[in-house]
Amino acid sequence: MTSTSVFSAFSALAPYGWDDAWADAFTPYAAEGLLPGRVVRVDRGQCDVVTADGTLRADTAFVTPHDPLRVVCTGDWVAVEPDGNPRYVRTYLPRRTAFVRSTSSKRSEGQILAANVDHAIVAVSLAVELDLARIERFLALAWESGAQPVVVLTKADLVTDPATLAYLVQDVETTAPGVQVLPVSAAYGDGLDVLAAVVCGGTSVLLGQSGAGKSTLANALVGEDVMDVRAARDVDGKGRHTTTTRNLLALPGGGVLIDTPGLRGVGLWDAGSGVGQVFAEIEELAQDCRFHDCAHESEPGCEVRAAIDSGDLPERRLESYRKLMRENQRIVAKTDARLRSEIRREWKRKGAEGRAAMEAKRGRLR
Repeated sequence: MTSTSVFSAFSALAPYGWDDAWADAFTPYAAEGLLPGRVVRVDRGQCDVVTADGTLRADTAFVTPHDPLRVVCTGDWVAVEPDGNPRYVRTYLPRRTAFVRSTSSKRSEGQILAANVDHAIVAVSLAVELDLARIERFLALAWESGAQPVVVLTKADLVTDPATLAYLVQDVETTAPGVQVLPVSAAYGDGLDVLAAVVCGGTSVLLGQSGAGKSTLANALVGEDVMDVRAARDVDGKGRHTTTTRNLLALPGGGVLIDTPGLRGVGLWDAGSGVGQVFAEIEELAQDCRFHDCAHESEPGCEVRAAIDSGDLPERRLESYRKLMRENQRIVAKTDARLRSEIRREWKRKGAEGRAAMEAKRGRLR
């Protein structure tokens, strides 16, 4: 079969993102008699796969490598056996994008949350005080995944003063350069039309803490109550995990949406370029510093410090940038022996410089 005939044979999958490129990638598997499908849910070695003939349950035993980043994930396009009991997923097609975070284990493992995503929607509740550092963390992972981030400020109806709402939006826009920021009220429908226009093309993933209103937002976009919703605590705005698995939902206006469980921890996973995009203004300023290895502390000719002193760059942004870069460097070093060696040499160099400075200071005081 040619890629054109493969696309036509399974055109019923178009609402889930099936296109010519996926058909081309699947052509060798079509020749083996396998069926294409998209994973809509994964649960304990089993997954639900939507195919041209409907949704079926399949076993992932053939795709269970030791690398946790290569397991079948919601959003994957897979090749499934046409019959059998159980049916098996034979492989998944090469991913275009992948949203990955580090796990809470001490083994420095990554965890893939969603695959083949075009838009990463970071849901942030306005029912509680904004945590700009957490937004920056989510955005770093989103940029690193290859998806386009969008920040959605949920529960906007709780902010009754328009001026205050405008200030909050502006505050997040400063934190998220190059990212669209949308205040949305799922309860009253405000802003939903703009968000629906964003997600109607391609695949979007909903990310955020429990209580951020992700499931309510998903229900509003789908147009029916497909996700369970529970009230968040008034004291801190946090909610219970109403979503326990990642679910892929077709949207009536086009596009698909992956709803994810609330994320308590959002650890970086080799997201250096993503951090750089979140703090693009700092990296741009750093290029004009007098010293190429400027630490932006007290060095002469530091453009970053000059921007802070002039009020053009908040000190908080620099501190957040440093924190995320250090964290990312640690996680990468755990899996990269060469980088570990470079970091140790840098520590030794700085230690030697510090000791030399102390000796010189003692000499001047004698």
